[in-house]
Amino acid sequence: MRLQGKVALITGGQSGLGREAALLFAREGARVAVCDLAADGTELIAAINEQKGECFYFPANVSDFARVENMVAAVLKHYGAIDILINNAGITRDATLLKMTLEQWNQVIGVNLSGVFHCTKAVAPHMLERGKGKIINTSSIVGIAGNFGQTNYSAAKAGVIGMTKTWARELGPKGITVNAVAPGFIATEMVKKMPEKVSQAISERTPLRRLGRPRDVANAYLFLASEEADFINGAVLSVDGGLTL
Repeated sequence: MRLQGKVALITGGQSGLGREAALLFAREGARVAVCDLAADGTELIAAINEQKGECFYFPANVSDFARVENMVAAVLKHYGAIDILINNAGITRDATLLKMTLEQWNQVIGVNLSGVFHCTKAVAPHMLERGKGKIINTSSIVGIAGNFGQTNYSAAKAGVIGMTKTWARELGPKGITVNAVAPGFIATEMVKKMPEKVSQAISERTPLRRLGRPRDVANAYLFLASEEADFINGAVLSVDGGLTL
């Protein structure tokens, strides 16, 4: 129960990495607040309740700052505090540079980069008032190494690393740690859409010879959110099986 008594706000928590994190955090004693695009969070709430956890759900598009402010206010009203923010929400709209539309660029930047800014800007004043908090941003190995056909995604995830290091300097003196997790290729629905031969090739290039599992990333979130990581600030933790070595 490493998060006993803590309140964790997780964006993009209906599926994939966010859902795995929400379930894990609840098992570790956290009261979980989940934000996602989907209007209905009934199934996730039921899954967390089944394991004796507690979940508050609020539908929101993180690219809309006004909606994010409403979401944060609702979480604070419901739970009274936010101890942990997991900026996990993300989308892909892949295309090579010459084929990428402005809409594809703006959608990914809006959610994956501006969304992280919006949520942190809305939550940080509350954490500053309390003099403590943990912010964990989801970057990606493509934000470190780039990836064919992902100009928008790579740019957003590289930007997340830059914001993480900046906020670690700005908020660290106030008792707030800010770190990032950079997942490799994880077996989520997003990655499962890749052709089988592509995912197989990635597995073969990875020293551990497999794709990651959502639990691998959720465990990294948990570690950085726990007291065990109290002196870790401004770090980028790669969870990629050694792919970027």
